[in-house]
Amino acid sequence: MTFTVHIMPSGHRFDMDSDESVLDAALRQGYAFPYGCRNGGCGACKGKLLTGSVNYGTNRPPALSDDDINQGLALFCQARATSDLRVEVKEIGDAENLEIKTLPTKVSKKEFLSHDVVRLYLKLPEAERMQFRAGQYIDILLPDGRKRSFSLANAPHDDALIELHIRHVDGGDFTGYVMDELHEKDILRIEGPHGHFFLREEAQRPLIFMAGGTGFAPIKGIIEHALAEGLNQPMYLYWGVREEKDLYLDELPKKWAKYLPHFHFIPVFSEQAAGSGSPENRRTGYVHDAVIEDFPDGIAAFDVYASGPPVMVHAGFDAFKKHGLTEDRYFSDAFEFQTPKSK
Repeated sequence: MTFTVHIMPSGHRFDMDSDESVLDAALRQGYAFPYGCRNGGCGACKGKLLTGSVNYGTNRPPALSDDDINQGLALFCQARATSDLRVEVKEIGDAENLEIKTLPTKVSKKEFLSHDVVRLYLKLPEAERMQFRAGQYIDILLPDGRKRSFSLANAPHDDALIELHIRHVDGGDFTGYVMDELHEKDILRIEGPHGHFFLREEAQRPLIFMAGGTGFAPIKGIIEHALAEGLNQPMYLYWGVREEKDLYLDELPKKWAKYLPHFHFIPVFSEQAAGSGSPENRRTGYVHDAVIEDFPDGIAAFDVYASGPPVMVHAGFDAFKKHGLTEDRYFSDAFEFQTPKSK
């Protein structure tokens, strides 16, 4: 059964199924409710239930007291609607309102995605969750005080684990450690979320995503968030790598392109000879040039999200400006690879 939730004072509304929590439904559709542990223990997701009714199954969550109930409060991470609802919640409007936390994490899973890219899944303590916007990043805090920044590759509605994509960099001591020495169940300390690279979901313009290498990580999280939210404007993912072997998880955008008529995936190879690889993988050259080739009349009507090496991000912006894109429609995450530790 489906119910409608009206949010006050913003006036937003969304539909939810009776078998999901109010918080899960809100996050899935892009409404940034506050939350913490998401298991009923911390109370960070409390809000006022103005009209309607909810249930919590057989056991009331520990963070919801009799006094809370008498005041009309509900714990939205556990509450399931039994009618249409009108709730009062202070929505988080932008990244500045998200709490930056320093937390220990355990390496839940480590897997090689390609010859030089590892995916880490990090698990937070049981009573903690990190609220973030799709596309933001975290810092890994090293014992010597240095930090290493990595983009979040998962979407906010799928936050049981933190997903990172880490590429090995020649001479990079931390990425070498991740490749060769880091094991599952090891502990890493993180700080975040950080950054202003996230989906502006209120915009209805067609979307161009331009990724370079592991710049695919935050783009992946943004696209998954956009699809979960039900955005159906045209979306184009251009992913620039050197050779076909440098793609990873590319079965995912291929699946999106196969089953979603509004989604298009264009891999671009800077060093691969023309004609090599599968037929759909024969675009060569620079990734921003491929975008311009496909839209010769300009891209003024688009929002562009670019993530990857600074040279790609800056070259893309310079080229797109000449084809009608304004600065306020170009959202970017340019990351420098770590500097090798001096001997």
